[in-house]
Amino acid sequence: MTQPPSMAEEALANSADDASLARSKARSAEIEADIAVNPGRYRMLTGVRPTGNMHLGHYFGTMHSWATIQDAGVDTWILVADYQVITDRDAVGPIRERVLSLVADALAVGVDPQRSTIFTHSAVPAQNQLMLPFLSLVTEAELHRNPTVKSELEATDGRAMSGLLLTYPVHQAADILFCQANLVPVGKDQLPHLEQARLIAQRFDKRYGRAVKEHPVFRRPEALLSEAPLLLGLDGEKMSKSRGNTIELRMSADETAKALKKAKTDSDRVITYDPAARPEVSNLLMLASLCGAGAPEEIADRIGDGGAGTLKKVATEAVNEFFAPIRARRAELAADEDHLLQVLRGGNERANEVAERTLADVRTAMHMDY
Repeated sequence: MTQPPSMAEEALANSADDASLARSKARSAEIEADIAVNPGRYRMLTGVRPTGNMHLGHYFGTMHSWATIQDAGVDTWILVADYQVITDRDAVGPIRERVLSLVADALAVGVDPQRSTIFTHSAVPAQNQLMLPFLSLVTEAELHRNPTVKSELEATDGRAMSGLLLTYPVHQAADILFCQANLVPVGKDQLPHLEQARLIAQRFDKRYGRAVKEHPVFRRPEALLSEAPLLLGLDGEKMSKSRGNTIELRMSADETAKALKKAKTDSDRVITYDPAARPEVSNLLMLASLCGAGAPEEIADRIGDGGAGTLKKVATEAVNEFFAPIRARRAELAADEDHLLQVLRGGNERANEVAERTLADVRTAMHMDY
């Protein structure tokens, strides 16, 4: 019978995790500095599951950086992870609508399809074919230890885990490695996924790399760590498309105002920024701050004893002013479905070209090129 870890073992593990995170942060800072000088060294891949419409948490968490990375000269790839919609649910929902909505969102925040590649899982067969050799390089125990798999399993209330959910980390590795991405923007909680991709690349090259002596088959991806603040949902819980507690990028100014009026706060009329003691109030202050209204503490001082009503008004005005140009651009894009499809088809075409080349290298390395 397996014994639970002792306090000393847990402390040692936490210390190792802290040291690993510190190394990741230092390396991320080095990469960020190098991008300014040598952007051509990098290909960045990021992905989003089209399980619902993009919201403010997505924007401030990652989407705002897409155009910045692209404009720095980095080859930017954005994956619309449509196959990953079915990892933990029975049906895909209005998948076509959500995929095109995500494409519109990406273009609205400044992604240029002439300089970046927007593509979908389901349109790139060679990418998904990499799952087969990759699955031979990991153990079941390693998959069960992945934090995302563990948390999803705990949230199922005893429901059997699908095979696709169990192999989710391997699918993500295929996403990264097929296009030879060597840069992946992640939060610290996603570092284990990136490490899994690095491990698969290393194991593949160790097992099969002797067949391709000139260079490794796969580049080693590295993390560009995001320090974005975590925004809570309107109900004070984790912001989530499935909870319906978000403000979507596509919302109108009136819809945003209506949603923020329902945001959870507290009964104290004096507004202060205290994330630990007043998370909901502090969340609205942070939201207003991210939208250009000033530092959270300064906003709180200006509101004073104005109460939750004034706080919500300030947050609403800040959000609507900040997102007005993005929303106007998005409305134009969403009205032209043919253009969105053209962008996606162009991205899928490029992704297929790269995926086929990578798969050919893999088959050569495995002596399966016949």
